Amino acid sequence: MSRPPVGLPLPDRFPGPGVYALFYDGDYGPYATLRSADATQPIYVGKAVPPGARTGRSAPDESAPVLHRRIAEHVRSLEAAENLSLADFTCRHLVVVPLWITMAERFLIEHYQPCWNVCIEGFGLHDPGSGRHAGRRSWWDTLHPGRTWADNLQPRENADAEARLNAFTEGREVIPETP
Repeated sequence: MSRPPVGLPLPDRFPGPGVYALFYDGDYGPYATLRSADATQPIYVGKAVPPGARTGRSAPDESAPVLHRRIAEHVRSLEAAENLSLADFTCRHLVVVPLWITMAERFLIEHYQPCWNVCIEGFGLHDPGSGRHAGRRSWWDTLHPGRTWADNLQPRENADAEARLNAFTEGREVIPETP
């Protein structure tokens, strides 16, 4: 968090895995209390691990630009959202030795309780692929339509997503998922 925030998309490509935090400072009404003009309260925290790290089948390639690529994926999601503007987001990122990535991400999530990690989940999802669209649309895609692949998932009620967000912003509590 001591690294300077940068605008999106990231200006320069760089190698390595790591962790990152996204910050919002826009005028989307429901996020009024989540705005972070000084980039100190993340709306989302994530990680990017090197290829092979998840399965442990090979020594991870730490030279691949996985952190840069992961943040670029998020840029595409933000650009696709019909009610958000990429210009309202900044990012802090840090290349990290793979051993520490998961622990660093977990610490950041537990410490900051970012809305898109603990309440409006789904921002970091990928297209589930052919034949796997029986699942429900994420809370994030319900509030921020625009990712075309999310249209193939079973819809949720926007009012439910807004109620979930309101409960979170009023009490900063994690809202349990309802079946």
